[in-house]
Amino acid sequence: MKIWQVDFYRRPLQDASGQILWELLICDATRSFEYEATCLQSAANSNWVAAQLELAAGEKLPNVIQVFRPQSLSLIEAAGRNLGINVEPTRNTLALKQWLQEKQYPSTLDKPPPAPLPENLWGEQWRFATLAASDIETRFSDRPIPILHIPEHLKPINLGLASTLPVPGVVIYGGRQSMRLARWLQQARPVALNYIYGAPDGLILEAGLVDRWIVATFEDSEVTTAAQAFEQRKKHCRGLHFLLVQPDDSGMTYSGFWLLQIEEGRRQEAEGRRFRSDGDSNHT
Repeated sequence: MKIWQVDFYRRPLQDASGQILWELLICDATRSFEYEATCLQSAANSNWVAAQLELAAGEKLPNVIQVFRPQSLSLIEAAGRNLGINVEPTRNTLALKQWLQEKQYPSTLDKPPPAPLPENLWGEQWRFATLAASDIETRFSDRPIPILHIPEHLKPINLGLASTLPVPGVVIYGGRQSMRLARWLQQARPVALNYIYGAPDGLILEAGLVDRWIVATFEDSEVTTAAQAFEQRKKHCRGLHFLLVQPDDSGMTYSGFWLLQIEEGRRQEAEGRRFRSDGDSNHT
């Protein structure tokens, strides 16, 4: 399958007459293929993008175009529809973001403050949990789970994780709202769960391209300790974690399962903190 990562946005660039330029960047996941083109802001439309996609593709158009920037999405989606290309909104465009950094273009997006989940989706209970890495696939892949999201690149074996390593996660017991919550999450496209320290502490769901949702708030010291352990375990799992929605704690039925990973920038920052911490401890 031919997959491209694409960005189309105005840049800190101008033509000879001082007019603002928009730049189209296209690459694959390994950056063995790269294509770039610019146009005047007045020409920045889906027809121009579609024409450039055809020029870049040559004889074979891509099957999927991945887009991380909300401001680029509608134009690229329109171009994709014209050419019969599926456009996938995703934060997982690491090669493209690396290219943007090399060009010294900002790739970090402004995110809105986290919003509370709609009241009609609240589960009855929730808790932090762990699963052995080897159980991720064996426990869920063959079960009749209505909504199952285990991307190939996030499977523990493909991340080089030991089979006995505990992978952290969050379990939500949704009761009668279980399937409604799972369907809502499927539409929201979960990316990661993060513990946020505060007054009160919170569990925040990163979803879509820039969305943030408050899954829970808490002040109980035992829950805070569990939340801190959740974050520590993520660091040892290359950011891997899971979200499981089920009607109750019987373990008989599941509504939805998502294998997640914290974003690249946050993961590198966390690993850097751990490295510095380990280095400091070696000198005490």
